[in-house]
Amino acid sequence: MTTSAQHTWDTTPADTDEWIARAQQVATLLATDAVARDRAGATPHAEVRLLKDSGLVTLLGPVEHGGGGQDWTTAYRVTREIAAGDGSIGQLIGYHYLWFWAARLVGTPAQIAAVEEQATRDRWFFGGAVNPRDNDLVITEEGDELVFTGRKSFSTGGKVSDVTVLEGVLEGTDKHIFAIVPSDQDAIVFEDDWDNLGQRLTESGSVRVEGVRVPWSAAAGYVGKEFRPRTYNTLNVPLIQLVFTNFYLGIAKGALTTAAAYTKDKTRPWPYAVDVKAAAVEEFHVLETYGDLQAKLWAAEALADRAAVLIEAINAHADEVTERERGEAAVVVAAAKQRAIDTGLEIGTRIFEVTGARATANQVGLDIFWRNIRTHSLHDPIAHKRAEVGRYVLLGEIPEPTWYT
Repeated sequence: MTTSAQHTWDTTPADTDEWIARAQQVATLLATDAVARDRAGATPHAEVRLLKDSGLVTLLGPVEHGGGGQDWTTAYRVTREIAAGDGSIGQLIGYHYLWFWAARLVGTPAQIAAVEEQATRDRWFFGGAVNPRDNDLVITEEGDELVFTGRKSFSTGGKVSDVTVLEGVLEGTDKHIFAIVPSDQDAIVFEDDWDNLGQRLTESGSVRVEGVRVPWSAAAGYVGKEFRPRTYNTLNVPLIQLVFTNFYLGIAKGALTTAAAYTKDKTRPWPYAVDVKAAAVEEFHVLETYGDLQAKLWAAEALADRAAVLIEAINAHADEVTERERGEAAVVVAAAKQRAIDTGLEIGTRIFEVTGARATANQVGLDIFWRNIRTHSLHDPIAHKRAEVGRYVLLGEIPEPTWYT
């Protein structure tokens, strides 16, 4: 791929606009060979190096340690832009932001400060092995250490991550424990078995955890071996669901941009029309289709941005957030996600109607956008998201916090 060695960044962006511009630069580099890299399916070491060298991995990090000090609104926009260039890398950076924030969600003040300082200074790239559909990892206690053991069928980030977030249950208790551990160790075995329809470069295969040891002091949010819960602990799901939403929107944006370029440069007008045009871009049905799809994408983006405003409001008073406030934000996130999926899948399909038969050639690669959204949008059934919104509208109910709501 076109690597960061060919595009250097000497300064840290100063504000939101500059961070988004930086993300657009990276996305442009990724887009140049996204299809070829998707076909090859190689581990995306160079792509993650690009995210590091551009500084994007430090976007949420404290300014005093070299980070951007930005908020989630910016993180979501950056995720969207990166996904427009490469959906897989958009997923990786979005998940990274969630796991970078994990200490904020459940950690003690001392843990938050320590993790964010080191992660920002050393430009850690985060992965996570927290698939809730699998059995929890089993945690045993050995003196002052915790030992994690088990298997997860999905672990986004895999071998390209510096650290992996683990979650398990302490044996003989109902205590769930999160810990951040080095990814490169003998006790973590990434099985290289991710071979799916889309999002092929996300390192999302299974992982075996074979006795990962951490000190009790690394158990996120635990003081004296006891966890102190608060409503903010449950914000991880709305945060990550809105990450999903934004990289779906980014992929859809990439699809529309790529198709439009093809239509302008290569699509031929239909010579048997009643009113034959000189160029495809003059044909009514082509103009109408692009106008319809762009309007739907803008509307979906606006709903995602509205959801981000609610997330920011919660982050502004994390210690006082109420269950109702959290729940109402989750409902809007659910609405935004369903709109992003529906719109993205429609764009991924209908772009072929306005590019033409030749656009189905493998070298063109327009299939990548539909494949990427279709694959990840099955993460959890969208019907349940629609029902969450319906229960809120009809019954005034908010979703109970679970691993998926």
